[in-house]
Formats: sequence, structure tokens, C-alpha cells
Amino acid sequence: MSWLRFWLGRIWPVMRLRTIMFGLLLVVAALPGVAAIMLRVYENALVRRTEAELIAQGSALAASAALNWPNKTAPAADPAEPRDADDYTISTSIDLRASAILPERPTALPTNTAADPTASRMAAQMAPAIAETRHVTLASILLLDRQGIVLNGRDTGRSMSALPEVRAALAGHAATVLRHNGAYTHPWPLEWVSRATDIRLHHARPITAGGQVVGVLLVSRSPRALFRGMYEDRGKIAAGSAAIFLFLLAMTALLGRTIVRPIEALSRATRALTEGRPADPPHPTLRITEIDGLIRDFASMAEAIETRSHYLRDFAAALAHEFKTPLTGLSGGIELLQDHGASMSADEQARFLANMAGDAQRLNRLISRLMDLAKADMRRPADQTQCDLTEVLARIADGLSGETFAVTYAIADGGDKASIDAPALETVLTTLIDNARAAGAGQVLIEARRDAATTVIVVTDNGGGIPEGDRARIFEPFFTSKRAQGGTGLGLPIARALIEGHRGTLKLDRIDQGTRFLIHVPS
Repeated sequence: MSWLRFWLGRIWPVMRLRTIMFGLLLVVAALPGVAAIMLRVYENALVRRTEAELIAQGSALAASAALNWPNKTAPAADPAEPRDADDYTISTSIDLRASAILPERPTALPTNTAADPTASRMAAQMAPAIAETRHVTLASILLLDRQGIVLNGRDTGRSMSALPEVRAALAGHAATVLRHNGAYTHPWPLEWVSRATDIRLHHARPITAGGQVVGVLLVSRSPRALFRGMYEDRGKIAAGSAAIFLFLLAMTALLGRTIVRPIEALSRATRALTEGRPADPPHPTLRITEIDGLIRDFASMAEAIETRSHYLRDFAAALAHEFKTPLTGLSGGIELLQDHGASMSADEQARFLANMAGDAQRLNRLISRLMDLAKADMRRPADQTQCDLTEVLARIADGLSGETFAVTYAIADGGDKASIDAPALETVLTTLIDNARAAGAGQVLIEARRDAATTVIVVTDNGGGIPEGDRARIFEPFFTSKRAQGGTGLGLPIARALIEGHRGTLKLDRIDQGTRFLIHVPS
């Protein structure tokens, strides 16, 4: 089966879920309509088959009557019949969708005109053949003379010349009409579905002898019942039903493989991720756009959780280390004062207390910076947040410049706006400038420009730069080369978190002398 999955995966088009669902619902919605149309077509075919049988019966009997006529002249071909010798089909005219259904055939009318004696003798001669045909085909067969007078049956001697089908036959044209069948009862509850259950076909055919219409053969019969025809064709209907069932089964399997199975696999992967185990997102053979997107998003989420988990683990280890040093100093100082405080001189006590105060201050700075980092990580700007860089940079340059330290700025055309909170940007730039001052820089240049939909802020100083070995770690929490001067190693992580919280980036650029940071934020 692996080769089949591989083959299907190669030819399967990646479609949208809504396309598959719409197609499936469209097919399901169309099934009743298609079934109804096919039922109507099938029923119409049954009616036309009945008409063809009546035409065949009428042709045979009319030809026999014409041959038995005293003139012995063979009947002429009906112009309505096909003349092509290679065409063996009987042309029919009835269509349930278009043909009118006439009222039930009226009773033959009394008449004072006597029937044609020649036609009466011919009817008597053909009585056995008509009786045998009626017995086999269950059709009603009446013979009429050229005046429309009935020659056999219970209406013998009465006239049917007023019927439109009889008038057409007397004029030399065969005609078939549909009429209601008032005598029919509905024994089956579902027969209302069929339009042909209570109708009867009436076929009138001229009897021609000596080139003249000498009589009419009137044949009538109810069409084959739809349900009887369905029973006779039950094999074909069962095959069609099985085909529809197999199609729906295939669609169910298709939806299960393309939708249900990937979602179940994602559910298992989610539980594994919750339990701390590796999460392996599914790779379905038959792909759908939305499911592909869901799997990609899950993989990104799992990767982000894994990265965040490593970050938290490393952060917790670094935090424990940072807190351990001052806490150890405080604990040691307290123990010394408790054990030997009475024997210490005033200078020794003052020195120990000063060390303990320094450790306490370091803890306070760490806690304060950790609070700042947490706020920066959780900070999310408003949708329309925007600041004027001209005001922010002017305020920073005025506030941080001194006699031996200069902060200058330059703003290119279109680069005076950025989608970031002014206080957050001031915090980031102040951190970068303070780091430059601590590194021995005497000048800092801040440049702003517009690049497509992004505002680029470049901060360059002329200090000693960052050592090559420290460049990859400067954004790690608690990493600092100024620990002895009170550095916490949280300034740059806080700055980066603030920029990323505004959908931007903060990166260290590489230059020959000094340090350069690149800030990208939406314009």
C-alpha cells in the first residue's frame, strides 16, 4: 500500500477544504435532482416503448385488414414512418414532458348511419386475430369504418368520429394521444411519484385499400407501470445504487484521510507536547491547503515552545547563578556578624556591613531589571501606535549630551515616523547610549531613514567596540562584562524585547571601529 500512497501523493492536487466540502455537498444536493431526472427519463422511455409496441401492433393489424379487403391492394407506407431500410427503430411522438393529457376517452355516440357492409365483413373475418392479439398484449383493439363507426366490441354501431385521433387517422395520418384512465386504481402508496400511472395511450391508424382510407384501427393500452419496469430492471437499478453508495463511501474515506486523520494526528502530537514529549506533526499523503497551514502552524508553535522552554531553563539557571552570589555574600556576612560581631572592631563591622549593603543593592537592581524585562516581554503596542522621531531624538540628544560626550542625530526625508511607543524607543536608545558611554565612546550618532514600509534607526558610537568572543552573547540575559561596575546584563535583552514587542528587530552590525546597532520597526 505504500506505493499507492506515494502515487496518490504525487498526483493529488492540494485543494482548499472549502472546495472539497462544496463539491461534496454539491454532489449530495444534486443526487435527488439527478435521481428525479433519471426517473422521469426512464418513465418517459417506458411510455415511448409502449407507444412503439402499439404502433407495431396497429401496423400489423392494419396491414392484415388491408390485405383482406376486397381490392387486395397492399397498404402504402405511412409517411410518418421511417423510410430508411437501415433504420429499424419505430418513430414515436409521445413525450410526458410536452404531450398534453386529454380527458378520458368519451363513450361512443349513437348514430343513424349504417356501418359499411364491406368493413363489417372484414371485421368479422379478423375477429379471431384481434381476439388473440388482445389476449396476448392486453390491449383494447377497435375497428372503425371510414365513417368512424365502431365495428366490434360493446360499442358496435356507435360513432367515434369526433375523437381527434380518429379524425387524424381518417385523414390518412397515424396519431397517438395520451388520455386519463379513470378506471385505474392506485394499489401502491408510492405510485404518486409516477406521472404515467393513470394515463392510457390511444393509437389510431388508418387502414388503406386502393389508395383510400377505408377504415381505422384504434389500439389503446396503459403504459408499462414504472414500478413494474423498475422491478424488471432491478439489476441495473441495484448496480446504480451500489455505484452511488461506493462513491459516497470513497468520499467518506477521502475526507477521513485528508481531514480526520491529520486532525487526530495533530491531537496526539498536542498531547505529546503537553506531556513534555517530542511532538511529531503529521505528514499526510493527500494534502489540503487549510490542513497544510494548520500543520505548519503547529510545527512553528512546537518549535517556539521548545525554544521558549530552553530559554526559560537557561534563564532560570542564569537567574539562580546571579542571585546566588549576592545571597551567599549576605549569608556569609550575617553569619560572621552573628558569630564574631562582638569581637570585631568598628572598621571591620563597617566593612562587612558595606559589603552586605552592596549585595542587597545588586539584588534590588536585578529584581528591578527583571521586572523591566517581564514588562518588555509582555508589552504589546496598540494598533495605531506611532511616534515622532524628531521629538524623541531631540529629547535624547539634549538629555544625554555633555562636555565630553556628544549625542547627535540625522533624519532622512520620510524617516520621521515609526510605529513604536515613544517611551519604549527612548528606553532602547538610552540603553544603547549608556552602553556606549560605559565602553569609552565620546560620540554617538543616531540616523533614521525610511526603507519601504520599515523605519531603520542606526545607532553608531566611536568606542572600543565589542570583543569578537562576546558578540554572539550580548543579548543573553545576565551576560555582562561590567559586573564589577554594577552591570546586570539585562539592558540589551530588555531593549530587544521592547523592539520585538513592536514587531521590529534589534541587531548588532559589524563595523571596523566602534559599535553599530540596527533597529527596524514598522513605519
